[in-house]
Amino acid sequence: MPKTRIDIDDISVDVIFKNIKNIHLSVIPPDGIVRVSAPGYLKLESIREFVISKLNWIRKQTDKLKFRARQTPSEFLEGENHFVWGKGYRLSVVEKNQAPLVQLEHNRMILTLRPGADQNKKRAVVDAWYRDEIKNVAPSIIVNREKSMGVRVEKLFVRRMKTRWGTCNVRKGTIRLNTDLARRPLECLEYIIVHEMTHLLEPSHNRRFKLLMDSFLPGWRQYRDMLNRSQVG
Repeated sequence: MPKTRIDIDDISVDVIFKNIKNIHLSVIPPDGIVRVSAPGYLKLESIREFVISKLNWIRKQTDKLKFRARQTPSEFLEGENHFVWGKGYRLSVVEKNQAPLVQLEHNRMILTLRPGADQNKKRAVVDAWYRDEIKNVAPSIIVNREKSMGVRVEKLFVRRMKTRWGTCNVRKGTIRLNTDLARRPLECLEYIIVHEMTHLLEPSHNRRFKLLMDSFLPGWRQYRDMLNRSQVG
């Protein structure tokens, strides 16, 4: 089967010509290889145009695979490494008859729970703490960015998400952030906030969106790469 490769923006696409009637596009796990199976009579320019029309879908699929690859489930054991705004802390688990509590002291994250708390309870307490961290930090970033970007965020939601760092509801003017961002460097949180707020001005990831991002956050590509490389969590 004849095979070639085309590059579109930062995406490499393997093209395989087959004895088929229709063109097929796939993003193959776990590495996110983009592959097009195409009828032998199709010209590369036609295939290129087809891939360009599917770029948003391709990016969503590759982002999902990258996100899943970064997720290394914590067991919440004594001495385990946990991250807060990109800095590592060693976990100390303390059993006390009091309300659950998370505290940071020097290089330690102290998780206090009632005796007998299982792994699910530990995870729920820490996730709630991360959610509160974002709720404490994100609003001031949003307010500052509203002034410079000329947009308004009607409401902020923070919750754990499996495949996305953030989402935007353009119609309602709301944004949603992943609690996991509190584990990453603070610059990553600001990048995602600016990214989602930019969607209030431009819903797609087209050339205008990138130009707006360049004007609002000139180093956004660096922060995007930092987020994609991050292995903490």
